[in-house]
Amino acid sequence: MTQALIALLFGLLIGSFLNVCIHRWPRGRSVVRPRSHCVRCRKTIPWYDNIPLVSYVVLGGRCRYCGRPISLRYPAVELITGLLFFYFVHQLGITAAAAKFCVFSAALVALAFTDLEKRLLPDEFTLGGLAVGLVFAWFVPVASEADSTAGIIFYLAGLHVNSRVESVAEALLAAGVLAGILWGAGKIYFRLRGREGLGFGDVKLVAMIGSFLGFRLALASMAWGGVAGSVIGLIYIWVARKDASTFELPYGTFLAATALVTAILVA
Repeated sequence: MTQALIALLFGLLIGSFLNVCIHRWPRGRSVVRPRSHCVRCRKTIPWYDNIPLVSYVVLGGRCRYCGRPISLRYPAVELITGLLFFYFVHQLGITAAAAKFCVFSAALVALAFTDLEKRLLPDEFTLGGLAVGLVFAWFVPVASEADSTAGIIFYLAGLHVNSRVESVAEALLAAGVLAGILWGAGKIYFRLRGREGLGFGDVKLVAMIGSFLGFRLALASMAWGGVAGSVIGLIYIWVARKDASTFELPYGTFLAATALVTAILVA
């Protein structure tokens, strides 16, 4: 339990950094400089006003200087990330598998909120996450022996490879094939409707998810993300009286959420 509580605190700090990335990367800004500041009055935020969760509560959810409300996204990202780190370390201990799921979940949380706010999925999270997922695949099996699609292909081809090679192959297969499927679906939608239905950021997100979860679990996440996005999106369009022909659905948010649920269930 002590290790999980330490992971919780570390997750809160990571969540605070994710908030910086969520705000700055879609705008093409550095996450290093300038220092954290109020997005409205531009005043630099001192360290004692930048303590995850605590500062938000102490300040009553408002900037110390201009008094304007601080977005609920800030404490939400911090709390969600902290709880996810707590869960994975509690379930898996201080292991490479726990580190993999913590990194994966942090990227998904950031991508979900970024797409929800700006309809953008930064390459730093998607392509960067893809690279990290492939590295983790060498140390942590992407799929069990029974669920490895790459393993089945190797078996049918009469090839014998070690578990590390099979895991990386599974990650590459999932990333490449699923990204290709989604890209193809987007092209078909464009030809039928004459407008973009999916951004290329969604394709890169699917590749990243595949590198962490493997083919079968990532495919399930992609399918459930589509279902959740369609159902919730249609309800929102109806309630908010939006124009369905022009409303841009944040598919990346739903895809990240279903991948996160999948990670929680398999950890």
